[in-house]
Amino acid sequence: MIKAVIIDDEPKAVQGLTWELSNFKDELEVVATFTEPEKAIPYLKSSQIDCLFLDIEMPTMDGFQFLEKLDKKDFAVVITTAYNEYAITALKKEAIDYLLKPIDTDDLRETISKIKKYISKGFNSDKFEEILLQFNNKLNHKKITINTDGKLVFLEPKDIFHVASDGNYSTLYLSDNKKIVITKKLKEIDELLPTDHFFRIHNSYIINLNKIKEFLKSDGYVILENNTKIPVSRQRKSEFLEKL
Repeated sequence: MIKAVIIDDEPKAVQGLTWELSNFKDELEVVATFTEPEKAIPYLKSSQIDCLFLDIEMPTMDGFQFLEKLDKKDFAVVITTAYNEYAITALKKEAIDYLLKPIDTDDLRETISKIKKYISKGFNSDKFEEILLQFNNKLNHKKITINTDGKLVFLEPKDIFHVASDGNYSTLYLSDNKKIVITKKLKEIDELLPTDHFFRIHNSYIINLNKIKEFLKSDGYVILENNTKIPVSRQRKSEFLEKL
């Protein structure tokens, strides 16, 4: 089911488009409508939708200005306007289609078909990469797959010394003194790494057990072969000793 949002400063236009879209209720659901674009921004930042029907001419903020205020647009954008002159500009702004008011049912049917293709394309490019990543990490323990900077990087477990967390980011420290920063939490990285080689020794660190050079019991630190000193969490100390 396609989840759609409508933004138009004219209440009657919102009602009309909502009614037209109700003819496709088996394919699409209108989850929210806004007549004030400013109020739609926090909603779109916190909600997952598939499509946005956006009016271009609005008094406080036009549709193009609205799009520029969004940090990300991981949904299809359909421009609605009474003026054909906006069509080319709309498509240059990465809108997948535009609808001229009053909106025709046949035009709307074609637009919904384009939305489906957009969603399907998004699945094939982004979600397929994630599926491939998970599949490789579960079935092929020889290498670990990391998705970073729009590419998949395949790493040998022996080449990873440790992983450090910084909130929503994690940094992998490699044996060639290189490092890879990715937008994943440490918990997500921990799920990718084979448990026979790696251990989450602290809330902020995962280490390669095969890279430990020393364990300073009194200080509660491990020293890796590259001389990196990493703290051992008290809560994880007993489990860590069992691993050793």
